[in-house]
Amino acid sequence: MSLNPFNEKPIVTNDDFYSWKELAPKPYNKFDVDPYTKVRVILANGAEYEAVWFSHQFHRHCPDNELRRDLALLRRKEQQQQKRIAALKPIGESILEHTIAYEQLAVDLTAIFAERESNKYVKQAMDFALLEDFDHLYRYADLLEMDKGIYAEKLVGGYTELMPGRPTIAEHRFPTDDIKRYVNFKQANSLTKLDINILTAAEQQTMNYYMNQAAFYQNKLGRELYTEIGMIEEQHVSLYGGLKDTTCSWCEELLMHEYTECYLYYSLMQDETDENIKEIWEQHFNDELAHLHKAAELLQKYDNKVWQQVIPQGEFPELLTFHSNIEYVRGVLSGTVNITARGEDYVEVAELPNDAKFFDYQRQVNVKDSEVASHNVISKYIADNRRDYRFETAEHPIEELRDRKHDNTEVGR
Repeated sequence: MSLNPFNEKPIVTNDDFYSWKELAPKPYNKFDVDPYTKVRVILANGAEYEAVWFSHQFHRHCPDNELRRDLALLRRKEQQQQKRIAALKPIGESILEHTIAYEQLAVDLTAIFAERESNKYVKQAMDFALLEDFDHLYRYADLLEMDKGIYAEKLVGGYTELMPGRPTIAEHRFPTDDIKRYVNFKQANSLTKLDINILTAAEQQTMNYYMNQAAFYQNKLGRELYTEIGMIEEQHVSLYGGLKDTTCSWCEELLMHEYTECYLYYSLMQDETDENIKEIWEQHFNDELAHLHKAAELLQKYDNKVWQQVIPQGEFPELLTFHSNIEYVRGVLSGTVNITARGEDYVEVAELPNDAKFFDYQRQVNVKDSEVASHNVISKYIADNRRDYRFETAEHPIEELRDRKHDNTEVGR
């Protein structure tokens, strides 16, 4: 039975805010946690980051202090939710181990959304970025084994393969080629709107993480890899964020944010296998119900609109359930590994004219392959171990990427 959060009433408690004790829940055990529990934690953390930063931007563009006070109340609870979720990461989990979960989230979340997406243009964007995050996972996995002696296949639980995607060196594009046509949310179905909002939040969370963590890595090569991949995450946030409807008002956006969080927490609580964390998702879903009803009030007060004008079908569509997407990713690899972006669309690299901005940008940032961290990580691993580190369930679908003794830097370029 489908649930409509606008018809649900939040459970009323005596306390509006969490105590310090409640902001310090028991972390998961990194040695026996299901990989998708880690993925759900990162995803929920990203959703709260997005909620907080959207609220701050709304606050900075709002002249009405009464409305700003309402936003401050909502934002304080969102901040508390984010702190609770962040505390679920154990102290002993390294930056790089945590990064593997970030990239597994990017791969599997994008694949799940792309496979169910009915909007062909949105699906194309998802499939395009999917192969890039897939390659990032492979590069970080080799760095992890090289620096820590930890095999990432254990961390991803065999759910996600570790092998080359579209090589990171080929992903560096001229900035304007990541700007896409926005989707009209008033015409789009709920699933498309939710998918865009969730992916934007998830990629923005990854971008923020790499922006801050690069300088803390233990060696020069690792710092350079975080810097390089962090630049690709900037491109992905531009791509996904550019799909959002730019004609929505601030209050319409607020409603959509709260609806997205309700959907996400409801999905997570249905999908979660860790009982302690499942309880947190249930509590946060109740919090978001209250936020959603408040956002609907503000929409009516300031825009003179009812929620149905923004979200005509309030019932949740198909819930998000994490599962392995190995065959789907392999299919996308087979068909689109040599695709790049050109303006608002996508083309085979071989079809680009010689004066395309893609090539000019590639020449500027990738002066020599030997100066590119994503290539050097694999080259060094091969030099030390005679072949790269991978986890494959079958032969790589792209012939040019099967050689484990050589890092291919031509595919996609």
